Amino acid sequence: MAVMKAPDRLQTLIEEGLIDTVVRQLMSGKEAMVYVVRHGDETLCAKIYKEATHRSFRQAVDYTENRKVKNTRQARAMAKGTKFGRQAQEAAWQSAEVDALYRLAHAGVRVPRPFNFFEGVLLMELVTDEHGDAAPRLNDVAFTPAQARAHHATLLSEVVRMLCAGVVHGDLSEFNILLGADGPVIIDLPQAVDAAGNNHAQRMLLRDVANLRGFFGQFAPELLKTDFGPEIWDLYQRGVLEPESVLTGRFARKGGAVDVGNVMREIDDARAEEAARRLRMQTAR
Repeated sequence: MAVMKAPDRLQTLIEEGLIDTVVRQLMSGKEAMVYVVRHGDETLCAKIYKEATHRSFRQAVDYTENRKVKNTRQARAMAKGTKFGRQAQEAAWQSAEVDALYRLAHAGVRVPRPFNFFEGVLLMELVTDEHGDAAPRLNDVAFTPAQARAHHATLLSEVVRMLCAGVVHGDLSEFNILLGADGPVIIDLPQAVDAAGNNHAQRMLLRDVANLRGFFGQFAPELLKTDFGPEIWDLYQRGVLEPESVLTGRFARKGGAVDVGNVMREIDDARAEEAARRLRMQTAR
């Protein structure tokens, strides 16, 4: 297997004995660069985080609401936006993904198995396809109606399992789900939120489920008529949601006053998601 010269951020991991060689670059995005690496007989991936300057302040506030920081000095610096505060905020953003990965892997959710987190580099399982190659993202794959229905059902079960573990992905779409040899695997969790501690968790959960419906509905149009998001959240709020809960895809909404502000935010989120989706598709071409 050929190897490449290790980037500076990975050279430190080689010196520490955490990895042996760097095979190749797997992906470069706005948030991170990902490399295929070797450690002994294992092939892993190493995610090197970039400074996250692309996230809007409103989005950052939504995602980081009620996240714990180490001390009050960090909290004050983050609130003021000082250099130290930005560094602390970025460290908290990165550790959120690490914490979520360990939490969800322990709960049996289909995520890459984490191995180590060292100086801003996350070492984790390399998800592969049936040929042993790096697994593709869902947006790069076409499905039959039967495949779409099966993968949609699998991912709904994973969303439920995540919520039972107290986590909402917050940015789930076809761009951060890999199609592994034994089915879909959920990736990219730095924006994961605590379901009970974040006031935006419901809106994010509904958006995650709607994104799955919209993507798989291209291949199996009957999915577009389903309403799993509100059903899942209702079961969670009533304290009866379990990983094995049977879902119907139907939900009768109660009448009453409409929260106009929340509706407008959902519209803004949908517009932002569509703009981001188009940009990612243009970049992928």
